[in-house]
Amino acid sequence: MLILVRHGRTAANASGLLQGRLDLPLDEVGLEQARQVAAAIGQVDMVISSPLARACQTAAAFGLDVSIDERWLELDYGEYDGRRLGDIPAETWTRWKTDPTFSTPAGESMGSLDARVRSAAADVIELAREQNVVVVSHVSPIKAAVAWVLGGDIAMSFRCHLDQAAVCRVGAGDNGPVLRTFNEVLYR
Repeated sequence: MLILVRHGRTAANASGLLQGRLDLPLDEVGLEQARQVAAAIGQVDMVISSPLARACQTAAAFGLDVSIDERWLELDYGEYDGRRLGDIPAETWTRWKTDPTFSTPAGESMGSLDARVRSAAADVIELAREQNVVVVSHVSPIKAAVAWVLGGDIAMSFRCHLDQAAVCRVGAGDNGPVLRTFNEVLYR
């Protein structure tokens, strides 16, 4: 089973900021979310993480050595990293939602994120045929992975919500990956 886990909460999450590539730690709530999610999932065979601190701290809660895979990094919002969601111009959101090649200055396009996540997901699903593999990542990569599982495109990511420290489970079926759960909240 492939178990996708969004990292726990950070102070920036609590303040409604886009984090992107900002390397921020979990806050106290996020640390507790990570602990509870790891306990609820239980024994796993392998843990893979984005290299950002918030993901690595969440991954550490599983008590195993963590493999880092940069393909699971969050979308680079460029000049919008660290800005409030409400401060992003409506036309920018529209472009992100409708044009997978669009990126802000010094940022990354959704198409680029989608390509790297699909590559990472295709690699890890093979491991998940025989093992329980946790991947700790961020909202955009996990939504991209879910779109890959469902045979959709990256635009699907704007039509679903993923809570902090939420879990999505993907089975490695005979006919390809199968979405088993989405946005499981396992903490109190």
